[in-house]
Amino acid sequence: MSLRCEYLTKVRRFVIKVGSAVLTTEEGIAREVINNLAAEISRFKRQGYEILLVSSGAIACGRKKLGLPLRSFTLTEKQALAATGQAELIQTYEDYFAQYHEHSAQILLTRADLEDRRRYLLARNTILTLLKWGVIPIINENDTVAVEEIEFGDNDLLAAMVVGLAGADLLICLSDIDALYEKDPREDPAAKPIRLVKEIDATVEAMAGKKPGRLGRGGMVSKIRAAKMVTALGVPMIIAPGREPLILERLFAGEEVGTFFLPARKISARKFWIAYHSRPAGRLVLDAGAVEAILKRGKSLLPAGIKEVQGRFERGACVECLDERGRRVAIGLTNYSADELAKILGCHSREICKRLGDIKQEEVIHRDNLVVDSLALES
Repeated sequence: MSLRCEYLTKVRRFVIKVGSAVLTTEEGIAREVINNLAAEISRFKRQGYEILLVSSGAIACGRKKLGLPLRSFTLTEKQALAATGQAELIQTYEDYFAQYHEHSAQILLTRADLEDRRRYLLARNTILTLLKWGVIPIINENDTVAVEEIEFGDNDLLAAMVVGLAGADLLICLSDIDALYEKDPREDPAAKPIRLVKEIDATVEAMAGKKPGRLGRGGMVSKIRAAKMVTALGVPMIIAPGREPLILERLFAGEEVGTFFLPARKISARKFWIAYHSRPAGRLVLDAGAVEAILKRGKSLLPAGIKEVQGRFERGACVECLDERGRRVAIGLTNYSADELAKILGCHSREICKRLGDIKQEEVIHRDNLVVDSLALES
């Protein structure tokens, strides 16, 4: 049995991400593609799989609907295009899923929805309830209200977050590019596809190039980033051609199509949320001893190892941990506010009560709430 088959036989819940370049053309929505996708998803659902669909295409649909030429748009224009196109996009899915006697639901998210722990759990509960009821969630970024500070940037990142949100076993990215190649095939037609990626290292990242997709904001760079995220959860990912007939059946049959990313060392769902959903509210500069304790001995962060506090934040905030050269070594949730930390910098744990006036936790960041940066760990 191939490695692909070994992992795919264990899958029961999976996320499909389909990009704008697959779903739309210069003529508008690619209805045949959506029909084929709805038919395949419905067949898999009848076989007992639970499927979530992360779909791009609203902005592209809106642009075509309004007859606007392909060009760069301002943030406000993108929001207006999304508002124009999202209704048509979801109605198209509704119509085709109805042909196969399936119900679907629309979920629109911004990054802020997933950064806030309470809203994150509410979104998770909604998704799990829909799956329990046999409804297919169709998820997209809420482009109409998203601003640069809270947008995902592309739906590859959103899809990776949905994997963690829903506890999925697999992410399938359906793209206009059929696989990861040694080099960008748009620049080098002789480039060969990579069928299996065991580890995402600097060599693999270099293969992605820097060009975005044809109609979307992503491209191979964002897919590699998504792969790093989901494989860190212990979940495999596949990049596959989105317009190929019966692509899901071919993948689950073990056919060597697209690129398969093996899962890496698994982190907990909570640490995944800390690492990828939380935006740092401040920074802590650590001395060499604290850096070594975190990176090499898996220890918690104590006040004795902190040299400087940057930013204003309250207890429970997400903060970055930097070494003295400014390199990020970890990210985590602090038990102390910035004002409190300023009073206990460099002190031993037994002095915390004396300086703050009441009993606090010994750790500034407990190791259960601390995620080590993989690049720092490798260096």
